[in-house]
Amino acid sequence: MHASIIDTIRPGGMTRRQFIKGVIAAGAVSSSGLLFSGPAGAGPKSVPGAVERLITLTVNGQRRRVDVLPQETLAQTLRNKLGLTGLKISCDRGECGSCTVLIDQVPQYACSLLTHSVRGKAILTVEGLARADKLHPLQQGVLDEQGFQCGYCAPGFLMATLGFLATNPNPSRQELAHGVSGNLCRCQDYDKILTALMRGAEYMRKE
Repeated sequence: MHASIIDTIRPGGMTRRQFIKGVIAAGAVSSSGLLFSGPAGAGPKSVPGAVERLITLTVNGQRRRVDVLPQETLAQTLRNKLGLTGLKISCDRGECGSCTVLIDQVPQYACSLLTHSVRGKAILTVEGLARADKLHPLQQGVLDEQGFQCGYCAPGFLMATLGFLATNPNPSRQELAHGVSGNLCRCQDYDKILTALMRGAEYMRKE
């Protein structure tokens, strides 16, 4: 629009341009007042229902402070925030088991858990299995039997097996197969996987 029209003098001696600028400025002041002010002597108030973002998680026996978004999954937090990349994100919808971790010793799909829901619980990932320079018996069993082809699904299988053995430390091969049936192997190498896991279960009983 031509400047001569925009700047037409309005009643009261104010131009159209000055009027619009005044409205915008007033709105900004009003908005900042809503955000940062309150009753006399009161400071900023938290929004009702807001979720605290800086939380403490207990992971592999260590307490870790981490900034977590309300909608963030445990798989995202462990991999992207804490650098625990042994956990794999594959299907990302709770079907393949590659993201399996133990929550209070129970196998869970980390891709299907909100991080905020596991505050105060013990989280164990595949990185927490070995001690110093000694492999966990399950890891040793896999190493001895060469149970995985590509190994992408191995962490999930190890964690699922560990959780299952807590309830049945001396399973038959069929029982163990059922116990880890929530984990998928894209290489279809299930026979060797079961052989390796059974070997690891044997090592655990001996220890």
